[in-house]
Amino acid sequence: MAGHSKWANIKHRKAAVDKKRGKIWSKCSRAIIAAARTGGGDPTSNLALRYAIDEAKYANMPKDTIQRAIDKGAGAAGGDSFETITYEGYGPGGVAVIVDALTDNRARTAPDVRSTFAKYGGNLGPSGCVSYMFETRGRIMIPGAIPEEKVMEAALEAGADDVESPEPGEDDPGMWTILTTPQDFATVKDAIEAAGIEVADAEITKIPGNMAAVSADDARKVLNLVDALEDNDDIQKVYTNADIPAEVLAELG
Repeated sequence: MAGHSKWANIKHRKAAVDKKRGKIWSKCSRAIIAAARTGGGDPTSNLALRYAIDEAKYANMPKDTIQRAIDKGAGAAGGDSFETITYEGYGPGGVAVIVDALTDNRARTAPDVRSTFAKYGGNLGPSGCVSYMFETRGRIMIPGAIPEEKVMEAALEAGADDVESPEPGEDDPGMWTILTTPQDFATVKDAIEAAGIEVADAEITKIPGNMAAVSADDARKVLNLVDALEDNDDIQKVYTNADIPAEVLAELG
C-alpha cells in the first residue's frame, strides 16, 4: 500500500477478516487439506503446508482444528480434489484486482467470480491483464513498538530485502513491514521469531508496484467488491492496487 494509508489498508483487511472468522477458518482448513493431500502431512518437508498452517495460526484458528485439517488431507484417499486458479480483472475506478481461488469445481467458481465483478462495478479480464502490476513477495508484520535496532538486526542479517518503518497514528504504533523474496520468506521469519520478536502476521502475498488513487466513492465500491469476493468459499485471497483514501477507512472504522 502507498504512503500513509499502507498499514491502514492492511489493518482494514484484517479487521474485515476478524468479522468473518468462521469463514476464514474454513478457507484455512481448505488450504491445509489441499496442501497435505498434495505433499503429505509433515510441514517440515511440505513448505506449502507450513505456510497454510502459519496463516491459520495468525487467524487464531484452534490447534485441534488445524490438526484435523492436516489429518483429513494427509489421510484422504479419493477425496475432493482442489485446484488453484487465479483470476484477474478490473474494479471500480479501473483498479487492478487479482483473485486467488482454491476450488473443487472450476465450472462453479468461474461464473461466480465473473458475476461478482459485474455486480459490483468491475469486469473480469483475461489471464495476465493485471498480474504484471504485482510482485509476489514474503511480507512479515511486526508491532511498531518493537525497537528499530532489534528489528533491523534480525531482519537484515537473515536476508530480508527491505524493512519499512511503522507509520503510527493516534493510539496506534503501526507496524514494521519486512519484505522478502518468496524463497527467503521462511528463513527470515524463523530468524525474527528466534530473536524473540513477535510476528503479528506473515504471508506470501502479491504486492502492487504502483498504487491507483481512487475517489472516496470508488473506494467504497472497491471494498464492496473485495468483501463480496471474499464471501465466496472458493476464494482464498483478493489483491488490489487501490489506494483507499484515509477518510473512507476512518468512516469504516
